Amino acid sequence: MQAVERIVGIDYGLKRTGVAVSDPLKIFASPLQTVPTAKIIDYLQKYAQEQTITLFVVGYPLNMDGNPSQIAGHVDAFLKQLAKKFPEIPIQKEDERFTSVLAHRAMIEGGMKKKDRMDKSSVDKISAAILLQSFLDRNQGK
Repeated sequence: MQAVERIVGIDYGLKRTGVAVSDPLKIFASPLQTVPTAKIIDYLQKYAQEQTITLFVVGYPLNMDGNPSQIAGHVDAFLKQLAKKFPEIPIQKEDERFTSVLAHRAMIEGGMKKKDRMDKSSVDKISAAILLQSFLDRNQGK
């Protein structure tokens, strides 16, 4: 059986990293998992054994003026590590300003209880899905 092709969205954080995936048609993004950042490369390697990853979309932290934020250096280091481990998979950076705010709003509008919304791992994987969905929407039909 051939693995399904998917795009993987990544919301990198210093402690936790949210992961989302596209559907096989690359129309919809779904939250997948929140992984301790120290284990993200291992997690992605295992996932890549089960599914065919055609692209990584990684949230890139920018300030309101469009310049990279303080955490951008950490994301740059992660991007180098990702490119080294997966040289055959292209990486696309996606502006992640507002993804956490949108994730909180989506959880509230979805009826998630306050106690559950305080679980930061939910925010991380929903943020990854939002940034991936933004990428998919912009690139539909391309």
